[in-house]
Amino acid sequence: MNSAVVNSIVTDSAPESTSESFQDACISEASIDARVKELNERYHNLTPEQRVEQLYKDFSPSEVMLTSSFASNSAFLLHLFSITAPQQIIHFIDTGYHFPQTLSYKKRLTELYHLDVVDVHPEEWKHEYTLKDETWKSDPDFCCSINKVEPLDEIKKKYKVWVSGLIRWQTEHRASLDVFEHRGGMIKFYPLIDVTKEERDAYIRDHNLPFHPMVAQGYSSVGCIHCTKPGDDRCGRWVDTAKAECGLHL
Repeated sequence: MNSAVVNSIVTDSAPESTSESFQDACISEASIDARVKELNERYHNLTPEQRVEQLYKDFSPSEVMLTSSFASNSAFLLHLFSITAPQQIIHFIDTGYHFPQTLSYKKRLTELYHLDVVDVHPEEWKHEYTLKDETWKSDPDFCCSINKVEPLDEIKKKYKVWVSGLIRWQTEHRASLDVFEHRGGMIKFYPLIDVTKEERDAYIRDHNLPFHPMVAQGYSSVGCIHCTKPGDDRCGRWVDTAKAECGLHL
């Protein structure tokens, strides 16, 4: 069979199924976008506590995935869920590069709030590659992809809603977010997104929440050991690079 005939068959037969798949995908995307718009309208004026309570009226607990880095702002969100949805599993991505203080803080909060924490790890051989290659120096995006983004990919497929503690004042990207967004085929939920620094501090003070131990050392944001330095907000992350996010929320 010559190439002209092959091309004719491909041209004649492929578009119909491809077109149908594309239309189905567009309908699905539009449906999720409409749901997100409706959710944002209903949740906009609610407090963070009310948002978390409402979430479990709109979604089954089995549809909800919560992640935490047990970093400088994590106690707020984790305390909120411990009193509102104590049954919620919390996924912690153990990159292999966390500060010892972060792991100690994780242990403390887990015990203090009786959290159900599941550790998520990168593939061992890939992590070993970044360790030997010191990939965080030459390609921090690739290092984050291997050790933070990829490990969560399979887990995300089991859920409809992904809860995270992002706040608008943390980065320019986060400043553009609403309470809900549709990203990567999931509905993402940010119950703290519009909390001010003053409101955060008041919640921490009123509930006597423990700070990450490195906050007192000038670390406003705490990530992996190689890519975190003291600094205000997230200014200490990936210093001297244009990078501002690990990639999980992009």
